[in-house]
Amino acid sequence: MNTRKNSGGASTVATTPAGAAGGATTGRQGTARRAASSGSASERRDHLVKLAAELFARKGFQATTVRQIADEAGILSGSLYHHFDSKETIVDEVLSTFLHDLIARYRSALDGGGDARAVLSEMVRIGFGTLEPHRAAITVMQNDWNYLRSLPGDRFDYLIRAEDEVERMWVGQIKRGQAEGALRPDVDPKLTYRMIRDAIWVAVRWFRPGGRLNTAALAEHYITVLFDGLATGERTSHPA
Repeated sequence: MNTRKNSGGASTVATTPAGAAGGATTGRQGTARRAASSGSASERRDHLVKLAAELFARKGFQATTVRQIADEAGILSGSLYHHFDSKETIVDEVLSTFLHDLIARYRSALDGGGDARAVLSEMVRIGFGTLEPHRAAITVMQNDWNYLRSLPGDRFDYLIRAEDEVERMWVGQIKRGQAEGALRPDVDPKLTYRMIRDAIWVAVRWFRPGGRLNTAALAEHYITVLFDGLATGERTSHPA
């Protein structure tokens, strides 16, 4: 994130005690005004990111123009460039914020200890728990992943690195569960992870806040199906 330095000349120091006190007061007031201005600019920037993210999710990143983002915000296109140099910068912030939060939560789950089943259950809860706060980012990941990865340069290479890191976390826990005897040894860990991943992220297409199940209940339902299955009685499936 780029920050702009304040312009202006250096403060003049008064030669009398009273003048010095007045100068200090003026300096404090100026600092307060700059802090308030900085806070407002930061809030405005966050607001623009959220507006743009919703447009990207609704219309698709490629189809969304800078003018449309500005119109949605009620500003001129040139004013948007005061905060961002391109719409790629905006979607970059949307996706990197989501991935940073997701990976941090996954790492915390792994560091928290517990057996593999407990850790995997928590990771499922974390995944479903992102559907509301990061709905727009997940939708963009679903719809525009290939396009963003095709852009020239290495700007979005972190998407692959993040995907690989997340996969290592899940696959590692599935393998640990198999080694502990808590999970079936006849399932492929990577394929199992990808099925879990797709079940969580595709839910963003149909899950609606305020429905019969919230994300916490949705996660618990999925955990039940994941570990206990659908069938009753003797297992009827056979190893591949």
